[in-house]
Amino acid sequence: MARTTTSGVVRLPRPITWLLRLIAIGYVVMLVVWPVGMLVKETFADGLDALNAVFTDDTVVSALELTLWVALVAVAINLVFGVTISILLVRFDFPGKRALSALVDLPLSVSPVVVGLALLLVYNSRTGWLGQPLDAAGIQLMYHSPALVLATCFVALPLVIREVVPVLHEIGDDQEQAARSLGANAAQTFWRITLPSIRWAVVYGVVLSLARSVGEFGAVKVVSGNITGETQTATLAVEAKYQGFAQPTAYAIAFLLVLVSVACLVVVALLRNRSEKAH
Repeated sequence: MARTTTSGVVRLPRPITWLLRLIAIGYVVMLVVWPVGMLVKETFADGLDALNAVFTDDTVVSALELTLWVALVAVAINLVFGVTISILLVRFDFPGKRALSALVDLPLSVSPVVVGLALLLVYNSRTGWLGQPLDAAGIQLMYHSPALVLATCFVALPLVIREVVPVLHEIGDDQEQAARSLGANAAQTFWRITLPSIRWAVVYGVVLSLARSVGEFGAVKVVSGNITGETQTATLAVEAKYQGFAQPTAYAIAFLLVLVSVACLVVVALLRNRSEKAH
């Protein structure tokens, strides 16, 4: 029978505990470890030939470089707007605050393909609401690299905000009010009080946003046009190589993307551990 300790923790009989552990581990293995393991196995089935093919193929190298550029630009944009929106949501009251908070989570609940289609409806140079005026001004977004940045910013925006907002709630605004009472202006208060207090949350959000940006596929596929050597990102190159019967190269590109994502998660784990020890 299950027992509840004085601390409120439910203790189950040992056989049931082990059974639940096996079910949880088995689920993760079947869903994550096994498929990723097979990807690694196929990547190195012929030694390093697949990875060598990646770095000797100009189209793939171009896709990797474009992915890195798009991810870094999108992360930089989301960093600025993510911190700004976080402070706005926590430190200020205004009409529509709850609606803004809900809209921030929209990219997490909407399919990236839908995001890409929505961007097309707005920014397409032929039929888009804003696309036509922009095209008349000589600015084209869709099927060019700015469209990739726009789509990536959309899908990764919540990651910075949802890391920073809880920390802002936790630290409160006592120190900020004290700084203002001593004559500090808004910029001084932000750089000397607010930012140092949320720096770890900002770093977590940036790293997670980078991992998400590097692996984006659906929204980017819709708005990019998938033009080889111009708007084809690494994820689109995986699809192109796999469908083009160059599966080893596709496996190798996918392995590199997984490697980046795992590295980002490791960095976040190490930073969290460091920040917890600092506190």
